[in-house]
Amino acid sequence: MIGRILAVDPGDKRIGIAVSDPTGKISRPLTVLAHQSRLEDARRILELATLHDVQGILVGKPLQESGIDSPQGRKAERLAIVLRTEGTLPVTLWDESGTTDQAQAVRREMGVSRAKRAGHLDSLAAAIMLQDYLDTVNSDGH
Repeated sequence: MIGRILAVDPGDKRIGIAVSDPTGKISRPLTVLAHQSRLEDARRILELATLHDVQGILVGKPLQESGIDSPQGRKAERLAIVLRTEGTLPVTLWDESGTTDQAQAVRREMGVSRAKRAGHLDSLAAAIMLQDYLDTVNSDGH
């Protein structure tokens, strides 16, 4: 994928959303959606993709330390299938393991108080995952 990318960090309760700049170099948190149903989530994600004129969607898929699918990873795969079925954009799965821990560390480094750090990290985790993807793709010469 080249150009603006929408990243999705799906969870059982919330879905973190991030977006890249038009050049596909820098990510930023966008919003958090409350999980409803797989189909409804996909439709809202596709609406955001249209609104932000993206060229592709990146779905976070956590893997276990052994590298095999986790239950959350299988849920992410099913969401990706619905996004592909309901929309026309390319959908890529990307390992997002550890992004919530990284998001918490970023907020600590920024001096965010413990009470405020307890807030939703979902969109920041999506941005961290997206930046990892962008850095990897751009360093590979794609």
